[in-house]
Amino acid sequence: MTSARRLGRVRRLVVKVGSGLVTTAGVGVAPARVEALAADIASIREGRRIVLVSSGAIATGTARLGLPERPRSIPEKQAAAAVGQSALMWQYEAAFGRHQMPVGQVLLTAQDISDRARYLNAKNTLLALLKFDVLPIVNENDTVAVEEIKVGDNDNLSALVASLIDADLLVLLTDVDGLYTDDPTVNARAQKLDTVDAVTDEIARLARDRVDRVSVGGMATKLQAARKAAAAGVPMVIASGLEPGVLRRILDGESVGTYFAPKADRLGARKRWIAFAVPPQGRLTVDAGALAALTQRGKSLLPSGIVEIEGDFASGEVVALLGVAGGKEFARGVVNFDAAELRKIRGAKTREIEHRLGYKSFDEVIHRDNLVIL
Repeated sequence: MTSARRLGRVRRLVVKVGSGLVTTAGVGVAPARVEALAADIASIREGRRIVLVSSGAIATGTARLGLPERPRSIPEKQAAAAVGQSALMWQYEAAFGRHQMPVGQVLLTAQDISDRARYLNAKNTLLALLKFDVLPIVNENDTVAVEEIKVGDNDNLSALVASLIDADLLVLLTDVDGLYTDDPTVNARAQKLDTVDAVTDEIARLARDRVDRVSVGGMATKLQAARKAAAAGVPMVIASGLEPGVLRRILDGESVGTYFAPKADRLGARKRWIAFAVPPQGRLTVDAGALAALTQRGKSLLPSGIVEIEGDFASGEVVALLGVAGGKEFARGVVNFDAAELRKIRGAKTREIEHRLGYKSFDEVIHRDNLVIL
């Protein structure tokens, strides 16, 4: 955790703000905070294309509907989002308008990201808005999203958006000024980490999430976002959105917040989609030989290495790969066979596929070009 910050020239920037920064519990949108955010973004827009990922619709709607706390049922959350999203966008429209910055609303669900055609369409829409010098304001489409089609939190959504547009930097603005070794509100000796080279299991254990009535995500989801951003080759910073001029200071290279370094071996666009945008539809457990061949020798997955098959998936869908020892997920890939076919050829040699199925369309269960080691 000693690497220097490597930002380079930031031409495309994704900024994510949480509900706690742009709303006040029981009141709704906090105009002064929105104005400060707009001024901060306007101060760095020269020569850059910026996307804002903003929470706050449900919190705003909750206040406008006079509800005593955040709704729990999906219909009530959707109703609050419908009421709150328009109010939140109106506030953004007014605040950025004072800086001659037009804004555009983009609402996404997990289906828009997991379906390859819709994923590319979302990318083209965002790039077109940036081309027209419009600030896209992205949020999950909570008015229609149910659990099956939810990304779940805007930290992970912002990392997916950063990957989608090939951003040069992702900044998560929150009400804390970075990742600490312990909860600084209860441990005076807790130290803020300036730089994190990789989100290891040890780093992940530092997350100390608090539950409140406004925010959905926490430090755990921010570290998930850091992993996604790193794999996409995008550096990430967690910083306090309550500090004046924080974005300018980050771009000037100051040691603000906690910096998460990107991986040097950046995944290609399709492999980023496989790894992070698509929920696995099944799980394959492989033996030690297959695990070594996939992770150490860059081989494709053959039926002979499969030990167990879980789920009911179709050919062309993404599945997770687990090692037989420990059962930990180590890869994801696009399968060439459906679950029923794989149960028939599990453990078979390549030459035995046609005999077991009556036909053979592929030698590999997952070709290495469609496989991502996590």
